[in-house]
Amino acid sequence: MTFVITELCRDEKAAVCLDVCPVNCIVLTDTQYVINPDICIDCGACELVCPVEAIYFEDDLPTEYNSATLLALNHFRN
Repeated sequence: MTFVITELCRDEKAAVCLDVCPVNCIVLTDTQYVINPDICIDCGACELVCPVEAIYFEDDLPTEYNSATLLALNHFRN
């Protein structure tokens, strides 16, 4: 797992992260956008352009957003 998108993005409609991701690893679930850790190349482009600062590198993720990591893991689990 590399970058994660927190619930701060839930109502965000801009989704500018989709436009800058060079590997198209960001997908929309029923509730929010998530980053596929198997495809992400850790470039950080999404984090830099996020207008609501909802994207964190996993190691820098504040503990109140740990559910974002679980959401991504559960979404991409086979």
